[in-house]
Amino acid sequence: MEEFYSGFAQRARDLAEKADPFTRRRLLDLAKRYDARSKPGGNTRPRPPPRTTPPSTIFSGSGEA
Repeated sequence: MEEFYSGFAQRARDLAEKADPFTRRRLLDLAKRYDARSKPGGNTRPRPPPRTTPPSTIFSGSGEA
């Protein structure tokens, strides 16, 4: 998996060389993210907490405000 992300990082850098300044900045940022993922334990973004359903008593009632 490391080779997969590092390959994408290199591809983004190659494209950035020929891009306009705005796109270059975005591509280099993307390459940084791919580099981080290509390293062992590199998934730096924590997973969001599981969704919880509110108690059903909130939704019971006549529906009038």
